[in-house]
Order: sequence, then structure tokens, then C-alpha cells
Amino acid sequence: MRLISTSHCSWLAILLALQGPFAGAVTQPDPHPSKHRSTPEQAGASDLGGDAASAEADPVRPPDLMLAAVYQEGMDLAGYWVSEKLDGVRAYWDGERLISRGGTLIHAPGWFTRDFPKTPLDGELWGSRGAFEWVSGIVRRLEPDPDAWRKVRFMAFDVPTLGGPFSARLAALGDVVAASGSAYLAAVDQQAVGDHADLMARLRAVEARGGEGLVLHWGDARYRAGRSAYLLKVKSYLDAEARVVGHVPGRGRLQGMLGALVVEDEDGQRFRVGTGFSDAERRSPPAIGSLITFRYQGRTERGIPRFARFLRIKNDD
Repeated sequence: MRLISTSHCSWLAILLALQGPFAGAVTQPDPHPSKHRSTPEQAGASDLGGDAASAEADPVRPPDLMLAAVYQEGMDLAGYWVSEKLDGVRAYWDGERLISRGGTLIHAPGWFTRDFPKTPLDGELWGSRGAFEWVSGIVRRLEPDPDAWRKVRFMAFDVPTLGGPFSARLAALGDVVAASGSAYLAAVDQQAVGDHADLMARLRAVEARGGEGLVLHWGDARYRAGRSAYLLKVKSYLDAEARVVGHVPGRGRLQGMLGALVVEDEDGQRFRVGTGFSDAERRSPPAIGSLITFRYQGRTERGIPRFARFLRIKNDD
């Protein structure tokens, strides 16, 4: 198993010169052709995505971030790096501020970001496995909770403003994180991946530890805003977002509470989500018009999600 090296001081010199705000996406040519590789367009199954920042917080220009498509068995894994998919809140460090994916200023304590570099970074605000709701609650607060923020780390996985392929940006990332000396900043561990069997073994190991899944970065890809096969997510299950359009009353034990939500996804498909709710959530269900995240296992021939299960209300900024 090959680990990255962080002894690339020449890249550090380049990074220290990058003082300005995010300069936008870099055009990326198509990956090397292969009969087994899906194109970015083929792999780019859309989901709404997003973060947990509050709509009441300060709005800023949303950063142009690279978004993950879904890995499909049979794709050529040559040249990809693999890391754990952290179930936190996506954030962009512009050299001065933390900004949510939706374009909301994140009110972190000054001491949290004091030693962060001037170099812009793409990453995830993360606490621990299975702690998404906890982290998202911390991030949404306009008045930061110092005790809670001490348990959060900004896990950086890319340097968007640095030209060149991901492999070079990865080496530079290690240098700039180490040079910062920040106790609240870390680089996500990346390793070279083998074949599909190796990938699935890694996925099982991460899930056994309570992790959400894996992420694949193509080593030759420049940073490109939007969704493509240059960045892939790997999970045993899928998740997506849908808008609540109705409530179905419960029966039996659920009398007087929610039985199921009627939702509509971005493709216009309407279906019910009836599992995954606590009794408290059934007594006070997501409002009509709100956006939820649900988990599912593939789709039927008509495009309806199979075994849709409620995960959480999604903050829609």
C-alpha cells in the first residue's frame, strides 16, 4: 500500500505565493481513454448535495467546488487515490474565511483558524464517524461554541488554486498543512488503490469502523468545478434529496403520528418514505416543502428508489 510523501518543498514555495481568493475552475481534458472507464458525463449521476450551514448566516459567493459522481463497477481504477469519505460539513477555506458549499460564512472561533495558511483549501469540517448532526449543529451557530469547536477538525483534501494534477496538489497539501502548525487542520490520508476487489475490501473495512464510505480522486485530474468522474464516491448504499409534498397518517402504534412522507425527487418522481424516523420525528415530521436526505438501494425500472429510508432534514441554503 503506497502512502503519499509530503517532502515537496518546491510546491510549498508556490503555495505561499497564492494569496488571493479562489480563482475559479481549471478546464480539464477528458481522462485517458479505456473501454472500461466511464466518461465523466456517464458517471455524473446528479444529486442535490449541499451542506449544513444556516440560511440566517452571512451569505457570500458560493465557492466553485469539485463534486463527486458515483463509482460504478467496471470503471478503470488505474491512477486513482482512495480516502475515507468523511461524514461532515463541506467547507472551503479561502485564505481568510471558512465558507459553506452553499455560500454561507461559517462562524468559527478566531483561534480555530488563526494558524490556517493563506492558501485556499477544500475540505470537510469533521468531528468523528457518525457525528454529522452534531457537527452541522455546531457549524450553523452564529455564535460559535468554543468547547464544541475544540472537538472539530478541518480535514483538507485539495488545493483548488494550485495548477497541475491531483497527485501534485496532494503532495503540496501535505507540505502546506505541516507548515501551518495548526492543531485544527489536517490532510486527509490518501492511498493508491488497486482493483475493484481491493476497493471493496477497503469499503468493508471503513464501514466496519462506522465510516460512511470512500472517495476516489483521479491522480491526473486538474481541479474542475462541478460533478465528474475525476472525483467519485463509493458506498454500499446511495443517498439523495427530495422535497416533502405530503404526509401519510400513521396506523396502529403510529396512530396520531406520521406514517410516511410523500416526497418528490429532482427527477419529478413521487414516492413514499416510511422508515428511518424516530417517534419524536413522527410526532413532529418534516414540514411540507422542506428538503430531506434519504438512503436507498438502487432504483426500480420506473426510477423509483428502492427501500427509501429517512436520514435527516437537509438544510437548504
